[in-house]
Amino acid sequence: MKKASLAGAFFMSAIWLCTAQAFCPAPAGLTSVSVQRVVDGDTLRLSDGRSVRMIGLNTPELGKQGRGDEPFAVAARKGLQALVDDSGGRVGLLPGKQAKDHYGRTLAHVYSASGANLEAQMLAEGLGFQVAVAPNVDLVTCQQAAERTARQAGLGLWRQSPVLKAQQIQRSGFAVVSARVSKVQRNRGGIWIELQDSLVLRVAPNLLGQFDIARLQALKGRQIEARGWVVDRSRRGGLQAGESRWLLPLTAPSMLQESR
Repeated sequence: MKKASLAGAFFMSAIWLCTAQAFCPAPAGLTSVSVQRVVDGDTLRLSDGRSVRMIGLNTPELGKQGRGDEPFAVAARKGLQALVDDSGGRVGLLPGKQAKDHYGRTLAHVYSASGANLEAQMLAEGLGFQVAVAPNVDLVTCQQAAERTARQAGLGLWRQSPVLKAQQIQRSGFAVVSARVSKVQRNRGGIWIELQDSLVLRVAPNLLGQFDIARLQALKGRQIEARGWVVDRSRRGGLQAGESRWLLPLTAPSMLQESR
């Protein structure tokens, strides 16, 4: 029985490796680097001192400043640690078109020694959310496919749907939201998509060229799913009478989908 189980496990691992590589195949000429430690589910500290934020993946937050761990935050860190360990502590980096974030971290896609994209592996196991922030959007399609496999199978954080209704938003931070569009308007501040008077989505003027404007303007009355980092406008002192308290800036077209 043990031999059969081990053989089955090896067979499934081989299938998994092939599947993971199929999502986002590794390009040639990657720079190999040594990982000092896994910070959390989407961030690595390298032996050369750099911090690497993985492109296209957002995992639940570990607790800090008195707040507890978000669900699956510890599992995500352990999952990434296991992938790094399986790669012998070394990974390949593919830097993004935007090379650093506002925290000074290196933005890159990360690959194992065998060529598997680690963001896709994490997404396919349900240990994080697919995200896109322009201009680092080259692997959106394959990363969406990886997340879709976990969502359809109910793996990890998709075991119980993390999707919120607009009126359930109660704090700032990353969220996946489902709601019906009540209003769409365009002004000098970009395009604003209001969701049931509880939340408004915004496409900034500098990103409008990446979106299908006609499609956005036709969303009134449609059921949509959006994801991103929610901001509490009341804390900035900029909330006017009649405006939604919660704002979710859309950072790329893939962060907004019509629900079927």
